[in-house]
Amino acid sequence: MFFLKRVYFNKINIIKGLITALLFSTPIYLAYFGFEIKIINTICLLLSLYFILKIDRISLFYSGFFVGILWFYWVSFSFRYYDLSYLIPLVILFFGLVYALLFLLISIKDNIYLRAILFFGLAFLNPFGFNWFKPDILLLDSYFEANKIVLALVILSTIFLVKKRVFIYTICIIIISFIHINPKPTPLSNIDISLPNFYFNQDYKWNRKNLAAVIDKNFKQINEAIENNKEVVVLPETTFPFILNKQEFVLQSLLEKSHKITIIAGALYYKDDEYKNSTYIFKAGNLQVASKVVLVPFGEEIPLPKIFKDFINKIFYNGAKDYTKASTPTEYRIKNISFRNAICYEATSEELYQNLGNTKNIIAISNNAWFTPSIEPTLQKLLLRLYSKIYGVNIYHEINGSENYIITP
Repeated sequence: MFFLKRVYFNKINIIKGLITALLFSTPIYLAYFGFEIKIINTICLLLSLYFILKIDRISLFYSGFFVGILWFYWVSFSFRYYDLSYLIPLVILFFGLVYALLFLLISIKDNIYLRAILFFGLAFLNPFGFNWFKPDILLLDSYFEANKIVLALVILSTIFLVKKRVFIYTICIIIISFIHINPKPTPLSNIDISLPNFYFNQDYKWNRKNLAAVIDKNFKQINEAIENNKEVVVLPETTFPFILNKQEFVLQSLLEKSHKITIIAGALYYKDDEYKNSTYIFKAGNLQVASKVVLVPFGEEIPLPKIFKDFINKIFYNGAKDYTKASTPTEYRIKNISFRNAICYEATSEELYQNLGNTKNIIAISNNAWFTPSIEPTLQKLLLRLYSKIYGVNIYHEINGSENYIITP
């Protein structure tokens, strides 16, 4: 009898956790399918916060487990390209367990105020440098402004609902919906920028047999942009799948084309025994190289002490070295307008948006073929929209593997 009762309550805990996670994830999946329904997003956000503050510790553990999987299952997909497909289930389980433990920790004491504060604190926590768990994005396409202050106020107001003070809660939510503290939008520049579509499969792109076809595609897009009288053409991250500064013929061809159009393209850069994931800016016969500042944890760098770093690189990456990162973000000017460079993962890092000064435009390049098909491009876009609103910047995003777009605050 005791065993049956225990099984019953365990099922209830799992169901509570799953429902909470589904509510907490619904806005992301609606965006994935192309729906931006404010009323549904708002209700899901408010209900999920209510359950996160209300449910018992075990249910909260399961909630974190399902959130980790629903939000980040796609991280495992990149292992296909390292001949490590057998690790995919383990990586998915790892993300589930990490966020299960984090959700469990926020209820370390039976105190609703502490739970609310600790849950808000998760928005600032970046385990192993991974910073894509930002509950703020759930405020996008809702009736609230998207920023951490509003998120904090909504979480704290939910305490009234848990304590069954519905009238006070309702008044607080209505007031919060009228708060607008983000900076004013920055007008788009009048520069005519081409963002061509690229859908190279990761295996195809890095197969040396296809190298000529990939290069031809890049130059075809450059020539079409010139024919269409564009001023700038942007190509994706590692659109040239080799160390570009070591390929003199391709480099010179791009420099010649740059007399007709500014070319921004991604490729690897090598110098002084260091590899960098970089953006090459070709303008009026000159070259500027902008390297990545924030590297992908466990993809471009191992965020662990050297002894563990060397071991992981040897076992899983055939002894390859970590990429080297730049010390500061790079900015460049086009027609006297300043742009900040961003490459894929770092475009979703708040570090890139700090100390912008008068720079209000970002050109980001990505290669999402590592993770598609999945919600990764959707989650990435939501994060870019969040930072665009918080910092009042325009973002031009050129991507391989998913749709390009321009984001305005």
